Amino acid sequence: MAEIGKDIQKGKDFLEKDELVAVPTETVYGLAANALNPIAVAKIFEAKERPTFDPLIVHTHSLHEVYKFITNIHPALLKLAEAFWPGPLTLLLSKKRSFLVW
Repeated sequence: MAEIGKDIQKGKDFLEKDELVAVPTETVYGLAANALNPIAVAKIFEAKERPTFDPLIVHTHSLHEVYKFITNIHPALLKLAEAFWPGPLTLLLSKKRSFLVW
């Protein structure tokens, strides 16, 4: 059941239960889920009727955390990330095979 509010703790609780959370961005609302849980990720594809070949974005709390999920990062991209993260910069990076959750 949809709930509307600004309760960050409630959103966190939903994510920890592998449920979806709608979050506002600069331009639209996005759907958030636990990217490390295949069931939660599948819920996003199902809710959006998104084809499974269309990748999702993974957000992390730090640049260091990104290394858990990627094969490598070009030095020029690393400099951009260091300069602009956190902030409105998206990088497309190759994921590790072990991070294929579906």
